[in-house]
Amino acid sequence: MAEDYYALLGVRPDASDEAIKRAYRKLARELHPDSTGGDQEAEARFKEIGRAWEVLRDPERRARYDRYGAEGVEASGGGYDPFGGGGLGDLFDAFFGATGGGGRGMRAGPNRGSDAEIVLDLTFREAVFGARRDLTVDGLVACEACEGSGARTGTTAIRCPDCAGAGELRRVRQSILGQVVTAVTCPKCQGMGEAISSPCPECRGDGRRVDQRTFTVDVPAGVDHGSTLRLTGRGPAGPRGGTAGDLYVHLAVHSDDRFVRHGSDLRTELHVSMTQASLGVIFEFETLDGEEQLTVPAGTQTGHVIRLRGRGVPHVRGRGRGDLLVKVVVDTPTGVTKAQEELLRQLAAERGEDVAGPGEGLLSRLRSAFG
Repeated sequence: MAEDYYALLGVRPDASDEAIKRAYRKLARELHPDSTGGDQEAEARFKEIGRAWEVLRDPERRARYDRYGAEGVEASGGGYDPFGGGGLGDLFDAFFGATGGGGRGMRAGPNRGSDAEIVLDLTFREAVFGARRDLTVDGLVACEACEGSGARTGTTAIRCPDCAGAGELRRVRQSILGQVVTAVTCPKCQGMGEAISSPCPECRGDGRRVDQRTFTVDVPAGVDHGSTLRLTGRGPAGPRGGTAGDLYVHLAVHSDDRFVRHGSDLRTELHVSMTQASLGVIFEFETLDGEEQLTVPAGTQTGHVIRLRGRGVPHVRGRGRGDLLVKVVVDTPTGVTKAQEELLRQLAAERGEDVAGPGEGLLSRLRSAFG
């Protein structure tokens, strides 16, 4: 039975030329002997998809195939050559991609600068409400003497003689299927395609120098400890005019003496006396936004939580704020005077509560019970 070239590439008979090309490239990458470790079945399929591609990529041969089938194409001559008739370029594209305009492989030109990291310390209040901070960074900046070109003033870079400006060197080696072309970055120009014949004395041809920079960072409200800000283009400059990398600012937020953060909410404790908890009280309570009246209802127990809405942490990626949760802790009086003790005993008697007698502790009561 004759082979179905469309089925081999996994496309429909009415597929566009671009769809056929994409399908071939994908299969060529998967089935190439360098990718499969010499698997014979994969090698056979690699030859089959190559034969299908050579027919379907040519409009005239594809038309004959659609009309007469594989036999009609083979009868017209022109057997399959996996590296002939432009096949090498297409196979090269399958592994390295095309750059457009007929060129293939890696793009020549200055490399992008690397990324950098720094830690910025923030107070708790700065993290909650945001801040503008001046940040000083030591790093690579464009050389002012040569304006980042790396060439001495009055001179310019020349086309790299080793790679002829391509930024890469192609190497050919033999495989079981013929010649295989690979591309590597040109070591002389480091992939830039240009060489410096007269380097700048200030930067020695690199186009960069180490310097200290200070700029302002806008810290958004609501950030938390461990958050990271990405400052695009604020990292080290690229060599010889390359674009700068990014600066990643890791935020270290100091803790607060009163407030603990839980997501967008803040939590704290309010200590009240037994009488205040029993009878109720109104406090002037200090929040991060200033003083507010806080009402502790009569009969409040330890653990009761008073919620102040909208007094928490702003949402970084949205509107509004979290809440401030105030946990009430009722303190038991200690070191009472004789007059205070008498009043407490009167209260206990009024409420019908059993309490220890004067000078009677728990240990003495146990002795009396078992004595």
